[in-house]
Amino acid sequence: MSIGRPRSAVDALPAYRPGKGAAQAEEEHGIQDAIKLASNENPLPPIASIQAAVNAAASGVNRYADHRATEVRARIANWLEVREDQVTAGCGSVGLLQQLALTYVDPGDEVVYPWRSFEVYPIYTQLMGGVAVTVPLNASLGFDLDAVAAAVTDKTKLVLLATPNNPTGTAVTTDALADMMANISEDVIVVVDEAYREFLDPSFGDPVQDLVPRFPNVIVTRTMSKAHGLAGVRFGYAIGHPDVITSIDKTLAPFAVNAMAQAAALAAIDAEDEIKARVADILSERNRVVQELTAAGWDLPDAQANFVYLPLGDRTDDIYLGLEKLGVVTRPFSGEGIRVTIGTPTQNDRFLTALQSAGGSGASV
Repeated sequence: MSIGRPRSAVDALPAYRPGKGAAQAEEEHGIQDAIKLASNENPLPPIASIQAAVNAAASGVNRYADHRATEVRARIANWLEVREDQVTAGCGSVGLLQQLALTYVDPGDEVVYPWRSFEVYPIYTQLMGGVAVTVPLNASLGFDLDAVAAAVTDKTKLVLLATPNNPTGTAVTTDALADMMANISEDVIVVVDEAYREFLDPSFGDPVQDLVPRFPNVIVTRTMSKAHGLAGVRFGYAIGHPDVITSIDKTLAPFAVNAMAQAAALAAIDAEDEIKARVADILSERNRVVQELTAAGWDLPDAQANFVYLPLGDRTDDIYLGLEKLGVVTRPFSGEGIRVTIGTPTQNDRFLTALQSAGGSGASV
């Protein structure tokens, strides 16, 4: 006999699968000095000024933080040159995505997204009793936006577009998104999920400036978990029409954006130049890794995030396990490919060496 009676949607729900930790891999395989390249984290700790801000905030955690994160919203609005009522904050961008599902999706409503993409999309859709409508990736493992628009019906409530996409790393331009938006009704919310925004080539455009002013049904979600190195404190933000912001704010769990996350976010905005320098180092390493893989015969999807994606198909599980036994923990998608976070130069060298030892030779998209 089961304990309690979970909702049917929850009972059938797959659990979110985080990247495996290095310590777990060491225990499973009897190895030492494993490295984790599985969760797209920044390989370096937060910069000193952010650490100082978090430490200072910790002394006041006996009190609730500002539920609305008012100061942070105001700073983000000034930073991005939008109005304060166009900004909200959440528990990471993934928390904001959950709020969007809570806000808009009733049982039977459709949620459209390309697949493969971010794994919480089907989880949040199913949690609300929604119907997932998936659109296959194109031959380059990117998005077919014409097919996305064609998949939208009068039952569609949300369209979810991760750009750069997780796990393939491909992205779409704001011009292409604008063309798609011309074919989507304003009563459908289109989410441009930019968790990896800072690693994107600027030529792709900025949806906050290029799309939000033109399309009131576009909302852009971003995070400070990746480029800013704040994955452990969980701070995300979103920019959209004030009416959309007001609606999703109603589903924010009380005090979900904790005091240390708010302090870290403010310090991160102040440290923008230092963070850009760190991002530049990651991009340099990403380019080096891509060049070495390409020279080894890999035909990779266009890498626009802080990771590379190896389209291994049926070899995925074997190569993943081989890498892990050599102490390099990556993120597998069984039967499809492996996502590898860009780490420090030493970590990236270990990955490239281990990949060759594990039998990973060049493959085509």
